[in-house]
Amino acid sequence: MAGSTITVRTDPEIAAQIAFLAQAMDRSRNWVIEEALRQYIQAQSWQLEGIKQAQASLDRGEGIPFEAVMEDMDALIEQTAHTREP
Repeated sequence: MAGSTITVRTDPEIAAQIAFLAQAMDRSRNWVIEEALRQYIQAQSWQLEGIKQAQASLDRGEGIPFEAVMEDMDALIEQTAHTREP
């Protein structure tokens, strides 16, 4: 499969770390960079999808009002404070 070429300027320390990883894993620097990009894109896509789903949930009115959350938190804090008192 033919790939696309992307040029990136990076800090010399990052370049050295990429070279170190490539040598330690017996892989090319290109492989290390592509794997890092793949993992980053996967993580960001997962987070963006979660945000999108949460926003859709709020749009459908499925959220919990802030005041209700704070009331629950206050009750939990008070309950915890009473169970820790001597």
